[in-house]
Amino acid sequence: MQLSTTDRDLLALHLVPGIGPRLAAALLTQFGSTAALLRASTAQLSDVPHLPEKVAQKLQQALATGDVDKELALMEENGVRLVPLGSPAYPPLLATIAVPPRFLYVRGNFEAAKAIAIVGSRQCSSYGRRIAEHLAQDLVRAGYAVVSGLARGIDGCAHRGALEAKGATWAVLAGGLAKVYPPEHKDLADEIARSGAIVSEQPMQMAPMAEMFPARNRIISGLSRAVIVVEANEKSGALITARHAAEQGREVFAVPGQVDSPSSGGTLKLLREGAKLVRHARDVLEDLEGIAPLLDETQALPETSVPPPGLDDSERAIWEFLAEPRTVDDICVHTEKPMASLSAVLMKLEMKRALRRLPGNIYERW
Repeated sequence: MQLSTTDRDLLALHLVPGIGPRLAAALLTQFGSTAALLRASTAQLSDVPHLPEKVAQKLQQALATGDVDKELALMEENGVRLVPLGSPAYPPLLATIAVPPRFLYVRGNFEAAKAIAIVGSRQCSSYGRRIAEHLAQDLVRAGYAVVSGLARGIDGCAHRGALEAKGATWAVLAGGLAKVYPPEHKDLADEIARSGAIVSEQPMQMAPMAEMFPARNRIISGLSRAVIVVEANEKSGALITARHAAEQGREVFAVPGQVDSPSSGGTLKLLREGAKLVRHARDVLEDLEGIAPLLDETQALPETSVPPPGLDDSERAIWEFLAEPRTVDDICVHTEKPMASLSAVLMKLEMKRALRRLPGNIYERW
C-alpha cells in the first residue's frame, strides 16, 4: 500500500502505544507538523503541557523505532486497507465528530452509505435477540447499513440479522483487526467482511483493552445517523454509545423492556431521559426521513412474520404457533403430536434455522 510522506509520518505517530487522538492533536499543535514531531528531542517533547519527562523519553524512543513498513505488510497480509482522515473514502459523518480517528483500518466493502447503529447488552434475553435481528433485517431492506460492535449478545444478533437479510453491516472493533474479539466471533467477522466491513482505529496487532471500548463506541455512533439501544442494563457500555450519539447530534432510540427486568434498566432510563421509543423499524424510518422516500406507496415494510422457505405443513404450523417463545409442552398440546414425533420435527426446524431452542425447553423463531 502506497502512502504519502505525510500519511507515513502520521502512521508512525499512530503506532506509538498510548498516543490517542487527543494527545496526537496536542503534539501536532505544539510542533506544527508530524515531520517536526518525529525529529523532536526528549527535551522538546518535555515542553508539551501535561507530558512528564519520563513519558517524553518513552515517546521519543517509540517514535524513533516505529516500523511503518511492518504494519503495512501486516495489513496487506490480512486484506486490510488504511483510510486516512480527509481522504475521499473516509465516511463524511464520522469526519464531523469532535475527535475523529486519524486513520481507519478497514477490511471489506466500506462504501459511503447511510447507516444506523444497533447496540445493547452482552447478556441479553431471547426478547432482545429477536428484536435486534428483526430491526436489523428491516433496516437493511430499507437501504441502511447496520453498525454494531461485534460483541456477544445484541451486537452479534444485529450483525447476523443484517446478513440474513442480505444487507450490509459494519463491525467496529476496539482492538486491531488482526486480534478479532471476542475470538468466537472470528467466523462472523469474516462473513461481515465479505458483504460489509470490519473497522478499527487501532494498529493491527493491538489487543483490545477496557479503555478502548468507550473510544470504539464513539466511532459506532459517529458512523451512524441514529443509534438504537435494544436491551441494556444501567451499567451497559451501550449507554456510552447513546451518550456519544447525543453529543454528536445523532438520534437516540430505545426499545422498551419489562419494567422489573434489570436487563431493561438502561433502556428505560434512556426513555425517561428523552430517547425516542422504538417498537419496530418503521418508527425509526418515519422519524429519520418518513416512509414515503423509502417505500413505494403501494408497499409496506417487509414483514418479519413470513415463514422460511421449504417448510412442510406440519413444520409451518409449529413455526406460526411460535409468534412468541413457547415451551415444548405448549407446542405438544397445540399440535396434539406425541412427544417423540414432535421432537423429530423440532429438530428438523432447528436444522433449517427456522427456530431455536432456549434453556428450559423453550423454543422461539430464529
